[in-house]
Amino acid sequence: MADAARTQLRVGRLTKAHGLKGAIKLELYTDDPERRFVPGAEFSLQVPESSPWHGKHLTLRELRWYNGHPVGFFDGVDDRTAAEGLVKAILWVEHVDEEAPEPDAWYDHQLVGLAVLRDGEKIGEVAHVDHLPAQDLLIVKSHGREVMVPFVAAIVPEVDLDARTITVTPPAGLFEDLPEIDAEATTASDAANAASGPGEPEASGPRDAPAE
Repeated sequence: MADAARTQLRVGRLTKAHGLKGAIKLELYTDDPERRFVPGAEFSLQVPESSPWHGKHLTLRELRWYNGHPVGFFDGVDDRTAAEGLVKAILWVEHVDEEAPEPDAWYDHQLVGLAVLRDGEKIGEVAHVDHLPAQDLLIVKSHGREVMVPFVAAIVPEVDLDARTITVTPPAGLFEDLPEIDAEATTASDAANAASGPGEPEASGPRDAPAE
């Protein structure tokens, strides 16, 4: 019987050195840390090519929780200097495709090619996925260009693998250029205001403030 197919699963990111003995705070990208972060678990590292850790692996000695935050202790990371050299590294594990999937977790190969829908209409297709330290980005081909869509619930509320669709609720301007102000009308308005002389003082406060 052939071995089950294997893929890589992103499970966490190292965020900050903790203490003096090589511990590192973690941002978890898994809903099942008890399964992924057990003593002896081995992780591939996503780091810049210039990093001395490029192409290496980390083995977990222990995962502890401090004030509700996960902190990892790893083999070969024994002081703060070594820990600081791993900050921003993304952790990956080898995943057997026959394992039960985690809730709301998808692999890149499952997302690539899905139709992107807005208000029920197709506006593009997922070309690939970028994994950045802060968040994942869906790169969507739309009307001849690539659009970077933050892969967060507020903008991507639904992924339907069976229907091969992704529903998005993007902010204005993400998939199309915002309408420009009519330059001629603006010039004429400015001229009229100048000709009429000073009027009532304008109210103070922000104008066109960005949405929170």
